[in-house]
Amino acid sequence: MTSRPSPDALAALKADLSGRVALVEEPARVRKRSRDFFWYSPVLDAELKGLSGDLVAEPANEAEVIAVAASCARHGVPLTVRGGGTGNYGQAVPLHGGVVLDVSGLDRIEWQRDGAVRTGPGLRMNRLDGLLAEGGEEIRMHPSTKRTASIGGFIAGGSGGIGSVNYGQLRERGNIRAARVVTLEPEPRVLELTGDAVNGVAHAYGTTGIVTALEVPLAPVHPWIDVIVAFDDFLTAAEVGLAVGRDPAITKKLVTPVAWPLPQWFTPLRAQCPPGQAILIAMVSEASLPAFRATVAREGGMITLETPLDDSPGHTPLYEYSWNHTTLQVLKTDRSWTYLQSLHPADGLMESVAEMAALFPDEIVPHLELIEFAGRLTYAGIPLLKFTDPERLNHIIAAHEARGVWIANPHVYTLEDGTRHKRAETDQLGFKRLTDPMGLMNPGKMRSFTPAGAATGAVCFT
Repeated sequence: MTSRPSPDALAALKADLSGRVALVEEPARVRKRSRDFFWYSPVLDAELKGLSGDLVAEPANEAEVIAVAASCARHGVPLTVRGGGTGNYGQAVPLHGGVVLDVSGLDRIEWQRDGAVRTGPGLRMNRLDGLLAEGGEEIRMHPSTKRTASIGGFIAGGSGGIGSVNYGQLRERGNIRAARVVTLEPEPRVLELTGDAVNGVAHAYGTTGIVTALEVPLAPVHPWIDVIVAFDDFLTAAEVGLAVGRDPAITKKLVTPVAWPLPQWFTPLRAQCPPGQAILIAMVSEASLPAFRATVAREGGMITLETPLDDSPGHTPLYEYSWNHTTLQVLKTDRSWTYLQSLHPADGLMESVAEMAALFPDEIVPHLELIEFAGRLTYAGIPLLKFTDPERLNHIIAAHEARGVWIANPHVYTLEDGTRHKRAETDQLGFKRLTDPMGLMNPGKMRSFTPAGAATGAVCFT
């Protein structure tokens, strides 16, 4: 059982790292960097809000990461890796104190070639996209927190986002080409993961190793247009969104149907969100606008906003009203709401959407994201939920699952309980035994892991 490190262990670790790695010990700064956006969930807020690390380490390169990992392993000090801190499930919250490893300093592009980029995990995604655009390329997908999230945090804590309509979830083959990982051992190893082996660290909450470099594929850069379309009812908006997704003449990166009254909380967009109407948020290429306009017009949609994407400082891109930013827009005004994360079956998709939209009319407001999943288009749901208590929340989750709608529970902080694919017991659990034999990496987040001493045997990581 992992516990908070003793004062002697922390003193020994600080003596090891003094003059070698920048350390932050001021309690208020450490507390601030021990948090993420877990407060979206009232359940997690009650469980995690008082937790903090004991100090923050700020490595500037991989050699300094190795020094921190070695010292934590020698002295039995827990380590929690942090990127931009934009996660929603407490991924960056240390349950047992110890070191918060802020990898923001590992922010350099190693190379960009052959339709891919290799970069440090700390590079902010908006800055990364700006640098890539100079070569005519962009990242395939990004979270709605692109302007503050790091690429490493997205890989380790995210699952998909803007661009998933084309490329699916992060863990789908080819979305992560390679990762370099430092193990947590007295003599850390540096592992190069390629192919399916990268799934050992994808969406693993930093429990399976410290990522020090990532290689991801790129897409040609497009002049994206932010569009809002208003509809009389939500199901029509969802039907049109699906038609947009299926139309090869429309190049898109985001397709987001949102039911009223959620748009009433989009204060800066109030003029573009007619009262009582559902909206469809989309990002389409400039060249695709004629086809897009024709598709929405056939179903009575009214375009209320059509403007080039601008996510530079001082501007708010439309993607910051999609994915879990939709939830944030509501929580800015009313903290009585929370959310779910669901996946509708591709077969009978619109029937499933209609059934769930009608099931809890006084408690849930639908919000969908069109994604590719297992080679087919379907809708992921991030509906807003009026929170009453955990028992009611669990009842609503069970009702979704009984109707064939998968739930990735955002109100738990353990990997196994939050995922819709029970992979922690398979590829990630075994990988953690190799990279973190003492169980010091973000302990408590992978509940099925029991430290078993150093792993033995030959293993291929590529």
